[in-house]
Amino acid sequence: MPLIIFASPKGGVGKTTMAANIADALRRNGRRVLVIDFDPQNTLRLHFGVPLSDGAGFLANLPKRPDWRNVARQTASGVMLLPHGAIDIRGALGLSSAIERDPELLAAPMRAILADPGLVVIADTPPGPSHALNLLAPMASLVIAVLLADATSAALVPEIDNGRFLGQGTMAALFAGRLRVLLNGVDPNARLSRAAAETVARHLGPRLLGAVAREEAVAEALAAQRLILDISPNSQAAEDLREVARGIEAAMPAVPDTLQQGWGAR
Repeated sequence: MPLIIFASPKGGVGKTTMAANIADALRRNGRRVLVIDFDPQNTLRLHFGVPLSDGAGFLANLPKRPDWRNVARQTASGVMLLPHGAIDIRGALGLSSAIERDPELLAAPMRAILADPGLVVIADTPPGPSHALNLLAPMASLVIAVLLADATSAALVPEIDNGRFLGQGTMAALFAGRLRVLLNGVDPNARLSRAAAETVARHLGPRLLGAVAREEAVAEALAAQRLILDISPNSQAAEDLREVARGIEAAMPAVPDTLQQGWGAR
């Protein structure tokens, strides 16, 4: 049942890469994991080996009210995947408007998914505030904001502090307490990267969930449409991902062994 949202104040920070690989790390720890792509860019699927030409998905067809069980895919990693589905700009705007008019269009299937107590659900949301994030945040156990270890991300820390990153008004104030930050692309040998990471760490304190090293293995895994723990299990980035997954595990309730069965047993 835990819902873990991956979000970011801006694009290009590796949010989707982190969501996919943390989902894989949690699956390797014995969790049943479903990862859902809420980002119209529809790139989460590429980390799990879904061909670029395959545009089928869940969110893109949401106005047709599809049964999510019929769309979910069993990936080679063991993680279940709900791709967003291919959609153009006009379609994305129309989908956003449809969710705004009828929030139950999205809220109802999410409640059904989260009703499974043995399932960990990871949501990859679009950068910045969105209708999807606004609806999902009240359901979430944890919202993980991904930032790069650079000067721009350090400047965005006040957006984390004041809750504007989650939207405006009361909703942001209520759910900012569930927000944690994950630093991506940390290069300890680069002075600016190290300084930015240290600044963010000092400011956030325990709200900093962890940091992932900048390594070629990360780009190589995406290029091969594979996961980092598969392609480079001994890399520093892989160890960082395992550590972040352990931190998430510690924040989640224990699940009885009878609920830790594979998807096919359901």
